[in-house]
Amino acid sequence: MNARDEILGRLRRNARRDGAQEPAARLAAHPRGTVPARSALDHDGRVALFMAEAGRVDATVARLNGTAAIPAAVARYLEDAGLAPALRTAPHPLLAGLDWAGAGLDARPGASDGHDVAGLNVAIAGVAETGTLVLASGPETPTTLNFLPDADLVVLREADIVGAYEDVWDRLRAAGEDAGFMPRNINWVTGPSRTADIEQTLLLGAHGPRSLHILLVRDDG
Repeated sequence: MNARDEILGRLRRNARRDGAQEPAARLAAHPRGTVPARSALDHDGRVALFMAEAGRVDATVARLNGTAAIPAAVARYLEDAGLAPALRTAPHPLLAGLDWAGAGLDARPGASDGHDVAGLNVAIAGVAETGTLVLASGPETPTTLNFLPDADLVVLREADIVGAYEDVWDRLRAAGEDAGFMPRNINWVTGPSRTADIEQTLLLGAHGPRSLHILLVRDDG
């Protein structure tokens, strides 16, 4: 018996142990993982915790009263950051029809080709316990917008902030059942890109965006 056969044999024996759950059964049951007690909050509590945790990982947050305020907020951020008033935007219904030109912005919808300094996407959820954004790939939310531009701007509706990671999976499964499919890719983004590989010195923007700005939108009245 060679090493490969020994390893595979050990895996088969472990899979047959009493109480072991087959992968298909586990996937069908959707058991929830551990949910931190501190994530069990009301709406206002979730929003406050999300903002605090996002700030702790070097993201910035601006709260807006409705989607109509997005272009002006984006223009302010780009100006304060010393960036040109131009960006690539997701072709998402939430952003359609907004007055980008009125805010002095050159906003071009579509996926990033790697030459955009700033990109704007829409998150499907935010996780209060860690200040994490959840982004799904798709025609309306190109994944390249979250990784290629230096400045990553993301719109998040306050109503889409949940307490814990497990709450996001519950939402995704329910949406997938309604639509008949799940997104091909789900990205969990907690702050801008970072690494401490070199002498344990934290460096932002090493493998992706140098900054993350979250536009937290209250529901339109």
